[in-house]
Amino acid sequence: MRQKKKSEFLTEVELEFMTELWALGEGSVRDVLARLAPERDLAYTSAATILRIMEQKEFVTSEKQGKTFVYKPILEKDAYQAKTLRDLSDKLFDGTPASMVARLVDDQGISDQALEEIRALLERRLTEQ
Repeated sequence: MRQKKKSEFLTEVELEFMTELWALGEGSVRDVLARLAPERDLAYTSAATILRIMEQKEFVTSEKQGKTFVYKPILEKDAYQAKTLRDLSDKLFDGTPASMVARLVDDQGISDQALEEIRALLERRLTEQ
């Protein structure tokens, strides 16, 4: 039987859990569940399964503390954001970051304040070089 290919990217549910773990630094199943929206209404066993799968995929590590497993991200948020944006740029914008930024700033929903923040970031980056 073929071995399942290790995924480089988090599923939507895994990203939801990872976001909470990044905020916590580390946490148990109950810690993560407590941070999810109340309407999420996810069973403890389902959450535990998701975290175990994330550990198998090597996105998190766990340590047993008493009867509880405490999960900690292996993957850093900044590194994951960068990898995901590179993948998005490659797949959707033909590997052209300028096209991705152009799409973002052409969006009518973006506020003037957000555009000013983007301008300041670009200016700072250009003066650093």
